[in-house]
Amino acid sequence: MSINTADLEHASDTLKAIAHPIRISIIELLDNGTELNVTEIHQTLNIEQAVASHHLSILKNKNVLISNRIGKNCVYRLKHPQLTQVLNCIKTCQNTKN
Repeated sequence: MSINTADLEHASDTLKAIAHPIRISIIELLDNGTELNVTEIHQTLNIEQAVASHHLSILKNKNVLISNRIGKNCVYRLKHPQLTQVLNCIKTCQNTKN
């Protein structure tokens, strides 16, 4: 079996990008094809807009999110909706660790 180092590095970068409680919350908000702008995200998560923008930027730069401009707003959505399955798997494992 051959291991593709580039694929492993990409997977590692993606996991590092999502490994923050706020970023996990953003991913969960954008589950099921949901598109939200930064205002909707920061209000829903009850965080400062600058904090939401910072985390959105990280997720976008690591190809976790895609953004589209609609008028004056930029809406965000998951580039790979399967990421929520990864998070659900981690939660399930966490809940059954005992």
